[in-house]
Amino acid sequence: MAQIILTAKSGSDWTVNELRALNITVAPRDPVSFFGSALPNPTVDPILLNNLQRPPGAISKDNRLFFRYLEDATRRFPSGPPTESAVDDFAAFLLGMLNYDEPERVVHQHLEIGFLMCGKRVNAKPGIVIMDEEDYILFVQEDKRYRSSDEAEPQLIADAIAAFYENNRRRRALGIPTMPSKVFTGIVMSGTAPTLYKIPVTEELVDAISCAQHPPNPIVVDKLVPPVPHLHSYMSDGMIPLENRRIVIQCLEAFKQFVG
Repeated sequence: MAQIILTAKSGSDWTVNELRALNITVAPRDPVSFFGSALPNPTVDPILLNNLQRPPGAISKDNRLFFRYLEDATRRFPSGPPTESAVDDFAAFLLGMLNYDEPERVVHQHLEIGFLMCGKRVNAKPGIVIMDEEDYILFVQEDKRYRSSDEAEPQLIADAIAAFYENNRRRRALGIPTMPSKVFTGIVMSGTAPTLYKIPVTEELVDAISCAQHPPNPIVVDKLVPPVPHLHSYMSDGMIPLENRRIVIQCLEAFKQFVG
């Protein structure tokens, strides 16, 4: 089979062809192999786990905002999939509520991260970025097709590659050692349905992309679709059903161990 020719593309234009050319595959995992243990018990307020919608009466600010952002992210404007902005707002709030912004981290939306591809400067455009005091560490991409992650996965992987490039560029500018490799965390949001990823990036891979080469060593990205009872409807149902909501929150709480 002829090799796919690499050309300079922004991360938002990456497809499965770039992954094939770069010897990158995505491997589905079960929760135990992905996390290394069984899912933890959720630690959020039981109000979020036991009510489909906001209950009557006074509730905490976090609970109030959870129900509001969930409603907005699943509302049609005026029809069709939820808007990118509403999904990003929901995802950013959810990560903050689960303390992904601790310790000393911040959640940004719609940053551009530059990297070198085929000798040209291009940009990746994650919907959400979490940063610590120095580095990009987690990314969220929205699946705009709302049914499949085929388009969003390559863009998410491009985000991680751009972050590795930029993190090491900053290190060189500061005169501190660069990282030979790093496993980034990423999330694809299909409406309110997150899919989780662990994305290894190496200097060899980034150097190959910079020079339009095909890296000899494979990269395997681990993927976890939360094990909800009805997987066939997960992408459309998201976190609306209470059984889905509990499992997704358990997965997101377990996922924090890999962030950093």
